[in-house]
Amino acid sequence: MTGRAETLQRLAEVFREHGYEGASLATISRATGLGKGSLYNLFPGGKAEMAACVLAEIDEWFEANLYAPLREAKQPAEAVSVMFDAVETYFRSGRRVCLVGVVALGSERDRFGEAVRSYFARWVAALAGALERSGRDIAGSTALAEEIVAQIQGAIVLARALDDPAVFTRTITALRARAA
Repeated sequence: MTGRAETLQRLAEVFREHGYEGASLATISRATGLGKGSLYNLFPGGKAEMAACVLAEIDEWFEANLYAPLREAKQPAEAVSVMFDAVETYFRSGRRVCLVGVVALGSERDRFGEAVRSYFARWVAALAGALERSGRDIAGSTALAEEIVAQIQGAIVLARALDDPAVFTRTITALRARAA
């Protein structure tokens, strides 16, 4: 194990694969290469702290790569296009589940509710702002932003369920056209 960042990446994959409840300390230990003592040394709050740190890491990535560029872009239409590129990269063209979505649907939603709500609310708000600055009206921008985020999330689920990443790619292509 090379450090905290790699540990968090491995923890994220465990939570994606097994969910919060299904991620036992034995599974986490195997995936990270760290014993239970080392895990508790790094995360004294146990599995809840591990999940909170993973969600915070995801939040930082989305803030830097999606939300801030959408909010601050001088050319908002270009920022929306870059957002789609970042989404394709992050979700590995539909091959990677959205961990925040997994948490939103699981029994742990209440424990991490604010992180989940913030992730989706900030994504919709940043995208709606960019769409509005591109010339759309406020209501239309918000509705389209909600539709885009919902369809991205749905495309991830459908691509995984059908074991067909092309579903995700087709959805992103269609959404790009709608947002243009």
